[in-house]
This record gives sequence, structure tokens and C-alpha cells, in this order.
Amino acid sequence: MKTRHILKLIRKYGTEGTNGTVTYNGEHICHTIELPDRNNIRRISCIPIGQYRLEKIRYPRHGEQIGIPHVLNREGILIHAGNNALEDLLGCIAPVTSLTGEGRGTGSGKALAKLKALVYSLWDMEDDVYLSIR
Repeated sequence: MKTRHILKLIRKYGTEGTNGTVTYNGEHICHTIELPDRNNIRRISCIPIGQYRLEKIRYPRHGEQIGIPHVLNREGILIHAGNNALEDLLGCIAPVTSLTGEGRGTGSGKALAKLKALVYSLWDMEDDVYLSIR
């Protein structure tokens, strides 16, 4: 029987971007940046609130990434590095170590490595990992 692990992403919306905090079992993992909420319009909006099952996705150029499939009317949504939502993201989620403004942060590579280590360790146990966005 697979265990369901839930990462919680609590968001704060702004005109320049969407900031969030990811926790797992009450423990702070990282902050996140996303594009502003523009009604789920492809490439210019953050994804809608909901619960998403994370999956491993392999890309020729970027290697293995954490993917967020099954987003309504969207495809190719990933969790990847980026420190400025408006410059680095097309609807994806970027983990950051610290937030510096709406949709902006620092230390994205380090935050991504921490998040990947957690998610991959749960996947290694053959468990399902979900991202719950509120």
C-alpha cells in the first residue's frame, strides 16, 4: 500500500508575482515564487489552487525534473530553479531560499536541491507525493 505524502504550499498573491511557503509535516522546506494569478492563462499565470500528484519527468535539455501533471488546461508545469518569476517562469513554480519581493527571491538552486532531496527520498520508498496549494 502506497503512502500519500502531502507537501503544503500556502500562497500570498501580489500584482508582480505569487509568493509561497512549502511545508512538509509542519516543517519549513522552502519558499516559492510564481507568476501572478491571471485566471490560469497558459504561460502567464500561476496554476490554480488544488492538490496535484507530483511526477518525475525527464527532459533532454534539463534532465530529470519534478513535474506537476494534470493541471487543468495546462501542460509542462515543472518545479525548477528561478529567482524572478516574470523573467524565469512560464507558469511553473520556482523554490527559493528567501523572498525578496513579489515573485522574486534568492538561492533558488539551493532551495530546489533541498526540495528534490525530500521528494526523491519519498519516491524512493515507492510512495506518492502530492502538492496541496491553498
